This record gives sequence, structure tokens and C-alpha cells, in this order.
Amino acid sequence: MIQMPRPEVLDQIKEAEQEADEIVAEAEQAAEDRIADAREEADEIRQEAREDAAEIAEERLADAREEIEAEREELLEEGDQQRAALEDAAAEQKDEVIEHVLERFEEAVHAQT
Repeated sequence: MIQMPRPEVLDQIKEAEQEADEIVAEAEQAAEDRIADAREEADEIRQEAREDAAEIAEERLADAREEIEAEREELLEEGDQQRAALEDAAAEQKDEVIEHVLERFEEAVHAQT
């Protein structure tokens, strides 16, 4: 065994401790950097997910609006057809109604005389 003078041993121990402290500090800094990077990446992923969700919601809303508009147009068309059918039916019965009213009027006039 080689005997070193005591001050040299103490200096080597101090150097080793200092190197160990530097290694630990570098490792801690590297860990903090990785955590920061991971948080940043997670934030980006969340933002991307929010944007994707908003885009999907907009697409669904646009699809729903188109569907509602198509249904509205269909209902208006059905309403127009029903109105036209009622107008035709009323026109067909108009002469009969006029004749019926005239008969009642004549009956009422004859009943008074």
C-alpha cells in the first residue's frame, strides 16, 4: 500500500466530493430539463387536442345545420303542397257552398212570406 501524505488524501477526497456534487447537479439539471420538456410537450398535445375537438365540433355543427336546413326545406315544401291541396279542395266546393247558401236564403225568404 502506498502511503500518501494526509493533505493530499484530503485534497483527493475533496476533489472526488466536488466531482460527485457536479455529477449530481448535472443529473438534477438534466432531470429538470426533461421534466420541463415533457410538460411543454404535454401542453402542446393538450392544445392540439383542444383544436382537434373544436374542429370536430364545428364540423358536426355545420352538418347539423345542413340537416336542419334540408328538413326545413322539406317541411316547407310539404306545407306548400298541403296548402295547394286545401285551396284546390276549397275551390272545388266553392260552387256547392254558394248554391247551398242560396238555397238556405231562399228557404228563409219563403218562410217569412
